[in-house]
Amino acid sequence: MTFQPRMTSSVEGITLLDDLHWRRWNGIIADVWHVACAAGARGHYVSRDARLFVVLEREGARSDVQLSADGSTRTVQRAPHRMSFVPADMPVWSHIDEPVRVRHLDLHFHAPTLSERLGEDLADDRLTTPRLDFIDPRLFSLAQLIADECTGPDRHHDLYGDGLTLALFIDLLRLGRAAPGAQVARATLSPRQLRRVTDFIEANCSRNIRLHELAELTGLSQSYFSHAFKAATGVPPYQWHMKARLRNVQALLADSDLPITEIASTSGFTDQAHLTRSFRRLTGATPAAWRRAHGR
Repeated sequence: MTFQPRMTSSVEGITLLDDLHWRRWNGIIADVWHVACAAGARGHYVSRDARLFVVLEREGARSDVQLSADGSTRTVQRAPHRMSFVPADMPVWSHIDEPVRVRHLDLHFHAPTLSERLGEDLADDRLTTPRLDFIDPRLFSLAQLIADECTGPDRHHDLYGDGLTLALFIDLLRLGRAAPGAQVARATLSPRQLRRVTDFIEANCSRNIRLHELAELTGLSQSYFSHAFKAATGVPPYQWHMKARLRNVQALLADSDLPITEIASTSGFTDQAHLTRSFRRLTGATPAAWRRAHGR
């Protein structure tokens, strides 16, 4: 069954300014909200799944938020870069004293799927301990990239978002951090595993490929596979996939008279503009210019 956020809320004095933007990846759903909060605005929220709330932008006068969770009350600064991790089934109440506009990212985590992706049991206090009103520059940088994937016109394919969201989740829960001086095994792929994966990517480069598809080819967890693939090739899976997709585009440009719009569609790009941006990043030229230079 496809993961859906299981959240209930009631709000007063909070108005949505833009359309909700959201994306779904493997075990994680991201929502980007832009809201106006009137003086005295309040809300009550509870989710069946753990979530991370990240303030991306704040517009307006300084405004603090009265936040209650599990019976405790605290004042948190409603400012960019601040975030809160709220465990599953923890009710949260908020009250805002002064008018403010806020753009924020909500990340909803499906623990069973993420546990399977990581090959690690998450049934401990890592997902049940709240962390309210903290700042983490690494997490915020990842959150910005995820928000761009939700709202930007030039979306990458799903492997990119899968990698970003999994990296954020691993860093958020501090998974896999070895004790000082501990020996850590280097993630590796055998030549046979690597060939199987790269052949699969080449054969399916015109469609979105999910990270779990590639990991299943090797019998590894998705997290271990991602590290092992990059160690073996020097690039993450999504970059290998994009290069394979663009090599296919080059072949079509050189060997056919198909319009570029049709090549974009058949090669898995959303439109010609998306193809042009990706193609220029790889080759330094537009598809049309590259075709002219190669005899078409």
